[in-house]
Amino acid sequence: MFVLGTAGHIDHGKSVLVRALTGIDPDRLREEKERGMTIDLGFAWLRLPSGEEVGIVDVPGHERLIKNMVAGVGGIDLALVIVDAGEGVMPQTREHLAILDLLGVKRGIAVITKKDLVDDDWLSLVKMEVEKLLAPTSLSQAPMVAVSAVTGEGLADLVSTIDKLLDSTPPKRDIGRPRLPIDRVFTITGAGAIVTGTLVDGSLTTGQAVEIIPPGLKSRIRGLETHKARVDTATPGSRVGVNLVGIAKSQLERGDVLTKPGWLLPTTMLVGELRLIPYLRRPLKHNATVNFHAGTTQAVARVRLLEGLELKPGETTWAHLSLSKPVALVRGDRFIIRSPEATLGGGEVVESHARRYRRFHSAAIQSLRVRAQGTTEEVVMAILETKQPLRLPDLLAQSDLPAIELEPAVVSLIEQGRVIGMGKGENRLLLTAPGWERLSKRVTSTLQEYHQRFPARPGMSRAELGSRLKIGGHRSVFLQRLLQDGVVVEEGAAVRLPTHQVQLTPAQQASIDTFLKSLAGSPYAPSSNLIPEPDLLNLLITQRRAVKVADDVVFSAPAYNEMVERVTTYLKANGRVTVAEVRDMFQTSRKYAVALLEHLDGVKITRRVGDERLLY
Repeated sequence: MFVLGTAGHIDHGKSVLVRALTGIDPDRLREEKERGMTIDLGFAWLRLPSGEEVGIVDVPGHERLIKNMVAGVGGIDLALVIVDAGEGVMPQTREHLAILDLLGVKRGIAVITKKDLVDDDWLSLVKMEVEKLLAPTSLSQAPMVAVSAVTGEGLADLVSTIDKLLDSTPPKRDIGRPRLPIDRVFTITGAGAIVTGTLVDGSLTTGQAVEIIPPGLKSRIRGLETHKARVDTATPGSRVGVNLVGIAKSQLERGDVLTKPGWLLPTTMLVGELRLIPYLRRPLKHNATVNFHAGTTQAVARVRLLEGLELKPGETTWAHLSLSKPVALVRGDRFIIRSPEATLGGGEVVESHARRYRRFHSAAIQSLRVRAQGTTEEVVMAILETKQPLRLPDLLAQSDLPAIELEPAVVSLIEQGRVIGMGKGENRLLLTAPGWERLSKRVTSTLQEYHQRFPARPGMSRAELGSRLKIGGHRSVFLQRLLQDGVVVEEGAAVRLPTHQVQLTPAQQASIDTFLKSLAGSPYAPSSNLIPEPDLLNLLITQRRAVKVADDVVFSAPAYNEMVERVTTYLKANGRVTVAEVRDMFQTSRKYAVALLEHLDGVKITRRVGDERLLY
């Protein structure tokens, strides 16, 4: 299903033409009928000779109502550029055409109305003027039809031309993420809130759960209507009315977007390629404040020019826009910027949740060019090169690409070795191969420095390594890959380089030998006076030659294992044991018996009940 949109100066016959084509009066408001002019968006529909039914959005032509015009033409497939044969091209003709050009509308028809009021020579002059106006725009190839809505002359030709153009127009794509930019909100007694809009990017079905962005309201579709006919499913490109469950009209407004839950996030920072209208008299200055329009929403925006101090009429540049309120946009959406008096320019969103880019930064500009014009794989690489690692859901949000396009591209990049994937499912982390190589080198250099500083230590703790590299949240996933790639080796609770070997001075080796000899001589009552310095003690613990059960009690590993075995055997036979019994069991002092049992409580071999211990 397709949607047409009218465009043109006030009183050039847009609404009269729509009524003549469809039999429907698009001026729905009492004030519109009283004043004889379209104030807000009007809607109608037309069945073509081919059987195709198309929706029509009739927009206001008055200069003060341009914001309503922009809200109406955002989702159209074909534009009817209306020009009064008697008046010719007028200011809003130019402005409306400039907006269509900035929005990238490539299919249209120039419709010369009121041909019955002029002679053939004058009509020829008007046609030449319109051709000249269209030539530098996206509608340069638009056919031209002269009509009279009063006599009906030319209407059949116009309908045939519409049918022919739409026959060669590809249908709107369905990528599984429906968006309905809301252009009207009203209520029907007994039904509740109704919203309307032009559906893009996916289908909606009756009973489907939906979310309204930016307010984040959750609802369900009670019913769907297209051209006053109830439907079970609305497809992309349709003019749709949606009856919502549990939502009040007061909670909704034009500019909100209805979509499926969980994927579309509002933004206040975006980057786009901005083009200024050629016929403006003044350039746009860096940090200028403008009115921002996209889809059916509008906001105030501050424009940061990334490549210069000003943008001259007709020129294009990269711009960062900070919005006064959250809006729901994705990559590829078109936008318009205006001053209070006139349309200034517009462009295409390249990054909908933008970081603050440095100005005059060539690498950043190149990355934006890739994101704007590159293949899906190139876009993925450009995003990961600026911000990694990313989980797949975060990459989806950053890229604004549909999952059906992004996921195969990620799989292909991993198979090519250009992207490294770590972990499983939605928590899988993605980095570029160069990004992973840089991280591996940082790990290597960090551990090399650590080993040089602490040669007696077997390695660095996992927590400290994660903290130094600022990868705390991803530590376990990264470590698993580093171990898999042979970059590091586990050494007990620490990690080290594969080439690292503990190096002891003669004095340190003597201290260890003396301590181990003392443990062998008094296994159940070891002296605390000979416990070596922390690094040496940790080395013995890592090598499983000693076990620390308290600050001043360290047993040799063989003695500790024997004591644990004898205590657990006793408990299995007798059910419980006291400190005194453990003391007598090993002919030691209460100090060592207490230290041992409290340690066993801590490692959940025993548990204390009163003055006795039971097996845990």
